[in-house]
Amino acid sequence: MNRFLLMASLVLLGGVAPFIPQVALAQTPTASPTLLEESVAQNSAQRINALLRRGRELVEANDCAGAIATYREAAALDPDNARIFSAIGFCYAREENFAEAVDAYQRAIALDDRNANFHYALGFSLANAGDYGAAATAYRRATELDTDNVEAFLGLGVVLTRQSDYDGALRAYQRVISLRPNNTQVYEFMGAVYIQQGRFQEAADILKRASDLAPRRGSIQVNLGVALLSLGNVNDGLLALKRAAELEPRNVQIHLQVGNILRSQGNVDRALEYYQQAIAADASSVQAHELMGELLLEQQDYLRAIVTYRRVVELAPDNPNGHYHLGLALQGRQRNQEAIAALETARNLYQQQGNSEGVDTVEAVLREL
Repeated sequence: MNRFLLMASLVLLGGVAPFIPQVALAQTPTASPTLLEESVAQNSAQRINALLRRGRELVEANDCAGAIATYREAAALDPDNARIFSAIGFCYAREENFAEAVDAYQRAIALDDRNANFHYALGFSLANAGDYGAAATAYRRATELDTDNVEAFLGLGVVLTRQSDYDGALRAYQRVISLRPNNTQVYEFMGAVYIQQGRFQEAADILKRASDLAPRRGSIQVNLGVALLSLGNVNDGLLALKRAAELEPRNVQIHLQVGNILRSQGNVDRALEYYQQAIAADASSVQAHELMGELLLEQQDYLRAIVTYRRVVELAPDNPNGHYHLGLALQGRQRNQEAIAALETARNLYQQQGNSEGVDTVEAVLREL
């Protein structure tokens, strides 16, 4: 499939973020061998309870670092409490530190293997860490323990899609439909799978259903546009893409996706318009400037490409690709000394990254100059 159409059909990872765990408060023992031991146990339980309450307050205040430290202090006092480790995992996941989140959820599962929510949260963290195989295993375990867990089935479908197991993904999504027939997300995800399979009519049909359920969601309109264009329905496809951008005018990714699709259709002028809209939505988006610069270079519009790539290297001075393409644009205007300076910067950055292929590419251009 054309890489721009495929880009537009991708879906986000993992369904819904893990819940905030309700950590049970420690129970004060009702009996102890001696009064001294009973007093120690009571003090420990009171300390744990205070830490758990404080940890939840910090989570609600979005102070994840403070919450993690507090929960770890509670875990030291109560190392067999699985929900404390689940709470730690949630905080790490919220901070997008998925490696640490995985470790915490695995510790929770080691203490309580029958909790479906722990397995779901582990799957979510593994998926976002890029370990799709392990994520699928965790999501499947969550669905075995809770056969009505919609979020786990959605997450399973997403990671199976990433592994190109489209039939498995569709089975997971069909289960969601049986549980929640009006779940918009599942129809959108199924549409993306059908697009990747080249089943464009089925994609269009199910995405229209998604659009009926959520008429103001731009991402649905993007995928619907892809399906319709792939069926040769250019007018309706372009209308869907236009509607996507109108629905979410500040969504940079939607503008870029629409631009990429139009570019793949050979509609260069319209593609540039959407790249410009993406930049207008977020002037600091390196990706938006890079895509626009790439298209300008293809069209040999070197002057505008120079302006665009100067902005790229300003935003990302350590990105060798920006300096390399700036050099090409300057070369196109026969500003050779400036081109050499930009290309040498690109070569140095490629060398620092250990990218020998990038170094060879730059040196080939330098030899021409």
